[in-house]
Amino acid sequence: MRVALVSLNQRRQDKEANFSRCSDFVRGARSYGCDLAVFPEMTLTGYSLDPTAIGEVETGSFTLAHFGELAQEVGLAIVFGACLIDPSTNRPRNKFCVAWPDSTSRAIYAKVHPFSFSGEKEVLEAGGRLGAASVGALRFGASICYDLRFPELYAAMAPACNAAIAIANWPIRRVARWRVLLVARAIENQFHMLGVNRIGIDGSGLVYEKSTLAVAPDGTLLQPVMAGEELDIFDIDPEAAARYRAEFPTVRDKRYTLYREFFERIDVK
Repeated sequence: MRVALVSLNQRRQDKEANFSRCSDFVRGARSYGCDLAVFPEMTLTGYSLDPTAIGEVETGSFTLAHFGELAQEVGLAIVFGACLIDPSTNRPRNKFCVAWPDSTSRAIYAKVHPFSFSGEKEVLEAGGRLGAASVGALRFGASICYDLRFPELYAAMAPACNAAIAIANWPIRRVARWRVLLVARAIENQFHMLGVNRIGIDGSGLVYEKSTLAVAPDGTLLQPVMAGEELDIFDIDPEAAARYRAEFPTVRDKRYTLYREFFERIDVK
């Protein structure tokens, strides 16, 4: 299948302008025959810890509705991020969302590891469940930015998924870690790892460089069939994970029950 990874240069808290550009990229992706387009974290606002300014009640969300309509109009699936407020708790969360060509548009995952270094943990409520979805034969686990530093999350995805997607706003001063961790997660779990980061300068003055990557299940960096400043097109083989796991069965050899026991009884003296 063909996937578009979009390193969007996000305008700070400007949903209309960002959505207009996303629409152009989605249409461009479709013209290249893509089945899926993926955008960075908090797609229409850029990373922000001001839920009063950027948060949307999940029921009736502008972002969910507009991407659902766009997916239906253009005829491809879209992965995007948003700060959404749970109407039952009135608490904002950093969400990973998917829109499908039938116009279904929903959040499938809330970030399990809010970025405590930036204060996100005090502002946005942590999620407590894995998220996964399918587009065609691609079954992907969901993750957001800082999650990438926690291999346990991806190990939990591996039995059910042949890919994982990380959407991020990961600044240039730590971008070397981003690249290494994407490859590591692919190798550890023998699945495709798609990492989509923004470019440009955010509202806090942090600088971002082009660092979006697609990694094969054996850790090989995939080369785009078309590369642009923000839009890169990749051909992904959803069956590659199963073939590689059959040939070199690392995932099959994982001992999840034993690892759980290790965590429960660890005793460091």
